[in-house]
Amino acid sequence: MTTTRLSARAAIASVTDPGSFTELPTPQRESTPDGPLAWTGYDASRARAAERTGEQESVVTGTARIGGREAAVISFEFGFLGGSLGRRTGDRLEAAYTHAREQRLPLVSLIATGGSRMQEGMLALTQLQRVARQSVLTRAAGLPQVAVLRDPTTGGGWATLGAGADVVLALPGAQVGFAGSRVRPADADPAAYCAEGQYAAGHVDAVVPAAHLPGTLADWLRVLAAPRPAGPVEPPAALADVRPPATGWDAVRQARHPDRPRAEAYLDAYFELRLHLSGDRAGGTDPGMLCGFGLREGRAVAYAAQCGTATRPAGYRTAARVIRLADRLGIPVLTLVDTPGAANDAAAEHAGAGAAIADTFAAVAGAAVPVTTLLIGEGGSGGALALAAPGNTWVTPDSYFSVIAPELAAAILKRPPSAAPATADQLRIRPQDLVSLGVARGIVPTTPSPSSPPSPPSPSSPAGPSSPAAPSSPAGV
Repeated sequence: MTTTRLSARAAIASVTDPGSFTELPTPQRESTPDGPLAWTGYDASRARAAERTGEQESVVTGTARIGGREAAVISFEFGFLGGSLGRRTGDRLEAAYTHAREQRLPLVSLIATGGSRMQEGMLALTQLQRVARQSVLTRAAGLPQVAVLRDPTTGGGWATLGAGADVVLALPGAQVGFAGSRVRPADADPAAYCAEGQYAAGHVDAVVPAAHLPGTLADWLRVLAAPRPAGPVEPPAALADVRPPATGWDAVRQARHPDRPRAEAYLDAYFELRLHLSGDRAGGTDPGMLCGFGLREGRAVAYAAQCGTATRPAGYRTAARVIRLADRLGIPVLTLVDTPGAANDAAAEHAGAGAAIADTFAAVAGAAVPVTTLLIGEGGSGGALALAAPGNTWVTPDSYFSVIAPELAAAILKRPPSAAPATADQLRIRPQDLVSLGVARGIVPTTPSPSSPPSPPSPSSPAGPSSPAAPSSPAGV
């Protein structure tokens, strides 16, 4: 597939398994001459569109296999009146959503539309309400919706099927935006209306080259259809072969060491396949927060991982978005905590840092699926705690968690900077302190090398890493 405007059926054929597409029955609707508004020439326009495209409406719907997995598929025919939505389009879309729910299928939409059909006036525009209702019902049924933004994806098609999907993929160079090219301001920045611009603004999860799109869709369906773990997932093993620190200041120094393993390394070691989700859907992204879904021993797990930087509001909103999506799909969550704290500059405050952190606390607290947390580095105050699972947080030997950074605590207490190490000891921030205080369940063991003896039992077993009832000691790790 390229950003050239493939027909609806060619777009389906480009991403589905050969010969697997079966078209859904077409809902029948009687139509008065020239439509509900008696728009002169409307019937003739539809007849020409049908002759040109071979289609009777602007969408083709059916089921197909993608990477061997069955899905409900919607594909827009831009050659039929610009892929516009009318009442008969709404009928087909509603039937496709209903079929997806009845058969428990994920829904994949291949979108190419210019918006609502003018010749049907407000009756065309109200189809967006129908689509929104169907999307809500499908979401409530716990079924995933994946959108592919072709060229163009504008108007109500973007504002419902596109932006309302759980996973939003886009083809390079595709025109994407609520305002179409003929109605936007003449001096508007064109970068704001393309796939790449929407990705940079946090509204698209990935811009996928045409050659990679079939594989990407297959991977997403594979992960989202995978079995779920029966309970909380086990935390990753520690990647640094170090012992718990002797002092609080040693803990700080180990966690701040530039060569300490970071979230990317932990995620790569933990998952055999992982797929990234990007953006907070509110205009922002944070490269310091990695979020998505992956496969761990063949089972689906969601993740949200801090990368050691001060977390921006967009990062918290993205994490909350993914945790809630995982909750709706019944997929357990792994969070990795590693931040000196929430970003506290003026831009972060303007972007709603407090509200974003509060929303992340709420997403974790409200999740019905189990959440497992591993502290892998710095745990700086509430900006770190927002991602931590109450009662199921684990720590690595090279981490610390503190109500406030020791240097800042010393400053608030009007102590000299040289008092920061002693203050760190007073705060009891070492991994073993966190276990003894009941903040953490235990210190995870280090990943064994191939020549090492078998690793200790997993943290979920009674004989696993130390729990609050049996604090670990440096000699025991």
